[in-house]
Amino acid sequence: MDSSLRSGAEAALDCSVVVDDAVRTGARPKAWLLVSRSLVVLGAVVTLIGVILVAACWRDDLMIEKRLGKATAEVVSVSFQRTVVRFATPDGAVHSPSQGLLYPDGLEPGQLVRIEYDTSDPEVVRVAGRTAVLALLPVGTFLLAVWAVLAPLAWWCARNGRRRPGGHRGL
Repeated sequence: MDSSLRSGAEAALDCSVVVDDAVRTGARPKAWLLVSRSLVVLGAVVTLIGVILVAACWRDDLMIEKRLGKATAEVVSVSFQRTVVRFATPDGAVHSPSQGLLYPDGLEPGQLVRIEYDTSDPEVVRVAGRTAVLALLPVGTFLLAVWAVLAPLAWWCARNGRRRPGGHRGL
């Protein structure tokens, strides 16, 4: 056999480069698709938490409106996590809800504020006139920001995951 034919035949039979390339690129698209799906699941979980948060605010408002009590409370402390108030109910008992006050924006220690509370559970207290509607803007804005980051990232990962070995894209 001619030496030029022999070297061509040997090159054709040497498929280790092709196999090696296929092995390396075969797992990569699956990983990209897994990352893409994970990002979408993360976004869905964060969205679910946001919806549950707004639903909890609405539930607390309904509890307060069902058995409405009104009082004047003193703001004891304000922190990032909660705003603590102290108020007296008509029976003379003094209450300071451990979870703090609902919708406390703009309050300062020492300030007197009108509150509404659930007479059967004085731990559920909100600033008078404020409702769960106030929770919609911050939760909605946060979820919009989450999806503004996750959606393009998930799309990019999915796009990379659909690429075929050799740089060709699928249909």
